[in-house]
Amino acid sequence: MRIRLIDLAHARSGDKGDTANVGVIARKPQYYPIIVKYLTIDRVASHFAGITLGAVERFELPNLLALNFLLHESLGGGGTKSLKLDAQGKTLSSAMLRMELEIEEQFKL
Repeated sequence: MRIRLIDLAHARSGDKGDTANVGVIARKPQYYPIIVKYLTIDRVASHFAGITLGAVERFELPNLLALNFLLHESLGGGGTKSLKLDAQGKTLSSAMLRMELEIEEQFKL
């Protein structure tokens, strides 16, 4: 079954130098285990290939029903150096939510 991440979560993003920070927060508690299982480092790295030149890190925040991703070397040197239109990575949360996940479970929104 294919499901859009935006149906499971909302997200925020920003910057720390040349590293983009994308937080993904489950819309409901029952969605969090699905996000944890299917929103992997490899999946995120693949989704942002060509934008993220460095490593992708993932941190689980179960008390917030959230995951936090660091996308290293994604912002062209950071806000004061970058010539990118989105030097602070604010649009990356929207890009993350466009992702579709292939899940095994039968699932109702």
